[in-house]
Amino acid sequence: MNNKEFISELSQRLGYTNKDTAKYVSSVLSIMTQELQDGNTIALQGFGTFEVKKKLERVSVNPVTQQRMLIPPKLVLSFKPSNILKEKFK
Repeated sequence: MNNKEFISELSQRLGYTNKDTAKYVSSVLSIMTQELQDGNTIALQGFGTFEVKKKLERVSVNPVTQQRMLIPPKLVLSFKPSNILKEKFK
């Protein structure tokens, strides 16, 4: 399901126009993005938790040249599904 299909399905279920639904989806995503950029965790009941985690710097070895490289720290987005969502896929 792509973005257009998702918005179409959501607009049919909610009874809004595709244009209004696209605005709502865009607003929700922009709020979620801003909260994650601020370092906050987003927990959606029955769905899961989105969280930004910091990966520490580490040393990696190139298997061909055996050269050691320092990989800098970075932020990664992680998602942990809720138990309700996990049960639906069993």
